[in-house]
Amino acid sequence: MMTSDEAHENPERREGVAKDPRFASLPCRPGKIIAVHLSYGSRADQRGRRPAHPSYFLKPASSVTASGSTVERPAGTELLAFEGEIALVIGTPAHQVSADEAWAHVGWVTAANDLGVYDLRANDKGSNVRSKGRDGYTPVGPELIDAAAVHPEALRVRTWVNGDLVQVDTTAGLIFPLTQIVADLAQHLTLERGDVILTGTPAGSSVIEPGDVVEVEVDAPSSPDTPTSGRLVTTVVAGDQDFDAELGSLPSVDDTQRAEAWGSREAAGLPQQGSTGLDPQLRAKLLEAPTAGLSQQLRQRGLDNVTIDGVRPMHPGVKLVGLARTLRFIPHREDLFASHGGGYNAQKRAFDAVSEGEVIVIEARGETGSGTLGDILAIRARAGGAAGIVTDGGVRDHDAVAAVGIPVYSSGAHPAVLGRRHVPWDVDLTIACGGTAVQPGDVLVGDADGVVVIPPGLAEEVADAALAKEREDAWVADRVAEGHPVHGLFPMNKEWRTRYDDWLRTRTPTQED
Repeated sequence: MMTSDEAHENPERREGVAKDPRFASLPCRPGKIIAVHLSYGSRADQRGRRPAHPSYFLKPASSVTASGSTVERPAGTELLAFEGEIALVIGTPAHQVSADEAWAHVGWVTAANDLGVYDLRANDKGSNVRSKGRDGYTPVGPELIDAAAVHPEALRVRTWVNGDLVQVDTTAGLIFPLTQIVADLAQHLTLERGDVILTGTPAGSSVIEPGDVVEVEVDAPSSPDTPTSGRLVTTVVAGDQDFDAELGSLPSVDDTQRAEAWGSREAAGLPQQGSTGLDPQLRAKLLEAPTAGLSQQLRQRGLDNVTIDGVRPMHPGVKLVGLARTLRFIPHREDLFASHGGGYNAQKRAFDAVSEGEVIVIEARGETGSGTLGDILAIRARAGGAAGIVTDGGVRDHDAVAAVGIPVYSSGAHPAVLGRRHVPWDVDLTIACGGTAVQPGDVLVGDADGVVVIPPGLAEEVADAALAKEREDAWVADRVAEGHPVHGLFPMNKEWRTRYDDWLRTRTPTQED
């Protein structure tokens, strides 16, 4: 077995590495790079899920680069994230080895940065081909630590961004020991000399931007002489090559991807779980204002197409107020449903990501020949604190959904499952629901008359105007009840307007409120 010193003092022995500077820190060009999805307890706690067994994905050897390299954040993307990791380099082939035998097949240990663009994750469903397989997205090195000189449970990984320490953890914090990972992989495939295993990242991974400098170091603090990989340095630059929409899917992000890339909703600048996203006073006004009045005020401001048509409430007596979280279904097509309908699809992501005070709004093109949600998803929405659900398609398990108690507006009941008419396609984008454009963050208000969509910047203004008009209409109704004719009173002529204004001035602030 070649030692770390031999690897660096005798580069001519390192199987062609001298010919390609990308692999300068490795004994040879790796045949395969295998990465663990989730392995540290700190990261699992951050993500809110702890796997029972390790799972993996592959990265191409062309993604490897050396310390001191630059990495591009592709044009049109926002979520390039670093992941400081311990990399294991196989020294001798391993196949069907036990966990006790596994470490003997690891030749070296070094630092790695498992970079990835979250904007490109959606369509690869865990394979990470496009998000993590790009050129330069696996910096490794700069030095190799002899695996025989360190204990696999006593390694440490640290990451700095622009000089600030942002990640630190040890292999004692792994859910799956390094020896288990090696042995598990070896029972499925042969690990060959030079193969690299990226063993996962601890908590602290986050988004980096052009100009940022990331450094990763792996060491063994309790070992004699504290062997170290040295600092693996990578600088982020901006890419200028646009993606070709004719060739494949374009980058797309939603709040779930933003929260996972940044590490938390707070770090991503998103409303926290448990927050309605609306000022409590504004929310109270909208709960009081009728949709008819809000629609009228929007029309007076030049917005006439603001009602979601063709939907009726399951609970007409329950008011709906919240911020839109959008989900789009496209017409059913067998091949597209096969690629997008199963697994953790857009529908599941939308319902899992909903926060308190949000309304899930579904574009189903007015198609009533299938359900767009059932009782399980309604329960999930309620558990997430959703303010309601609006779909211009059908609802299956109608009575069970109604029993959940969450406000739901739909085109009616239908027993068929999603795949009969729809493919769940995307989330958190501008959609059309009931013939009306709805953007994420729009304010939705629903009552027995229907659902109205309010641009957030106008919500306070139209709420105040609608309540003022309601107060005026109530005064007019009282006058009509007293026996006054409608003519001249509704709408008010100058004389009645003067009388109303005089009445309004006599009211105390408490009475007006």
